[in-house]
Amino acid sequence: MRTRLRRETWLSHPPRATVPAALRPWLTDPASLTARIRARSKAFSVQVRAQRLGRPNRDEARLLGLRRGELAWIREVLLIADGRPVVFARSVLPRAGLRGVWRLFQGMGNRPLGAALFADPRIVRQPLACIGLDRRDARYHRIAAGLAGQALPARVWARRSVFLLRGRALLVSEAFAPAILDLPARPLR
Repeated sequence: MRTRLRRETWLSHPPRATVPAALRPWLTDPASLTARIRARSKAFSVQVRAQRLGRPNRDEARLLGLRRGELAWIREVLLIADGRPVVFARSVLPRAGLRGVWRLFQGMGNRPLGAALFADPRIVRQPLACIGLDRRDARYHRIAAGLAGQALPARVWARRSVFLLRGRALLVSEAFAPAILDLPARPLR
């Protein structure tokens, strides 16, 4: 069975009135976020916060065409630049993909998923979408918990996109911690 993608209410472009200008490139660059962070930091690492079979959020399940209550493989990590968490990333993979084309997802450990996604030319990225999350949203609190108590602004901006490999979908969401804006605007190298 192939994954059926459905439209969501996330924004196709960050609104200029509410998104800081320095954050816009992070929300809209379709290239590898991992590579972008690595190029702007001296030390980069990935810290796995959770990796388990679980229930995706309702909007994630809807986007991936999963039935209500259907389980998926969920991986949550922190992307760390120069010792500071800069991104809370969450990947959701329908169980059928774990046994099939997306078996690379198993055993990722502390390796960045982004490096694997952009290394395979067969993987196609769908357009990015973004959203501003505030304290009224359960996802905001999940991000806050993932960032280990780091002080967050009233609104946290996140982006997401679906990666397709032979018709099977993998959803990757990335929420930006305030420390992302401390990284240099241009690569260090």
